[in-house]
Amino acid sequence: MGSGSRWAERLLESGALSDAGRPLLGPGEVECQLLDGVDIEVVDSGVEGDPLRSGLLILTNARMFWVHQHSRSAFFLPLSSVSRISAPRKGLKSVFSSTLRLRGAAAAHSSVTLLLSFRGHASSFDNLVSQLGAVLQSRAWETLPAAAVNPSTASASTPSSHWNPSRAGVSGILRKEQEQWEQTDKNLQEAFHDLNALMGKAKEMVLLADKMRARLLTEGSASGSQQELHDLLLSVGIASPVTKESAGALYHQQLSRQLADFVGSPLQSAGGMLALVDVYCLFNRARGTELISPEDLLQACDLWDRLDVPVMLRRFDSGALAIQIKSKSDDEVVARIMRLVDDLRTGVGAREAAKCLGVAPALAKEHLFSAEARGFLCRDDGPDGLRFYTNFFKDAQFP
Repeated sequence: MGSGSRWAERLLESGALSDAGRPLLGPGEVECQLLDGVDIEVVDSGVEGDPLRSGLLILTNARMFWVHQHSRSAFFLPLSSVSRISAPRKGLKSVFSSTLRLRGAAAAHSSVTLLLSFRGHASSFDNLVSQLGAVLQSRAWETLPAAAVNPSTASASTPSSHWNPSRAGVSGILRKEQEQWEQTDKNLQEAFHDLNALMGKAKEMVLLADKMRARLLTEGSASGSQQELHDLLLSVGIASPVTKESAGALYHQQLSRQLADFVGSPLQSAGGMLALVDVYCLFNRARGTELISPEDLLQACDLWDRLDVPVMLRRFDSGALAIQIKSKSDDEVVARIMRLVDDLRTGVGAREAAKCLGVAPALAKEHLFSAEARGFLCRDDGPDGLRFYTNFFKDAQFP
């Protein structure tokens, strides 16, 4: 990006991206609008540099991100620092592009004026400007934790400005814990009072689940009914699901990136591969009311070939579809199956292979078929069902 990235590094904050190239959002932070092909330039005198060209602009309820997908770089401006937005006067330039002036506080200057330019349908840019105005008017960032507004300046614990003697000692700790539980109980009662209250408290419930999940992760695993609660909280929903309303024409691309981020943890716990139908159920459950169709899921998976993400869509010869980690090679799977065959000596079925590979029996069966197609195994379909054995004819030499 040349000199454009140099002025951006001085004036804007650097944003962290996920493995799929999406910005990492803070607690309670949600996406409001996305727009691709946006240029940003600084118009203040004394600041030189080329504009940031053709980036993805992501507006949240706390920050405005500019993401360059190819270089995997991102910058953001906290909305709390924005003091004024204005549209330049209509001229010849406005016929070919839509522009917006945005003035706010910068990292290295007391204030800076940025010019956002977009060459595309004016309605798309108008929607972004409308959303930006609504977010600035609502000042939603004031109700969010400091980590969501500006992660670089937030700390793990914020000291109180006034010391209260009643908060000291063991009694103070117990009193604080009691107050937190009372507030949690109040939130739960209000949330489940009726459907409208539940929708209004949805974000607070996700934040509460995130806190409980983080606490469980730090305290270690439990057993029995506590393990069920542990698993439930670890599969907490997506706080900011990609929607057609917010992403527009970028819906399937951003859905593809969010899906790639989401399946990372389930794939790790499932042996590196999951059936597509299982991913569909897990992903829709995490999205809550923002359900997607099977066609949208399949189209999002097909886009992974063009995106630099760590997962891929696997199509088996039988027609079965699965999602797997790219780093998981077939040679490694075949080697593990062959070691299992040598150890058992009585043939391997789908159940034994599933236990060895840590995947579902249906996927284990597909791996056995693949190993057979490559000549490593041969089958025996007998009274004990379909079982596979070492193919000794593979390396045999005949006169």
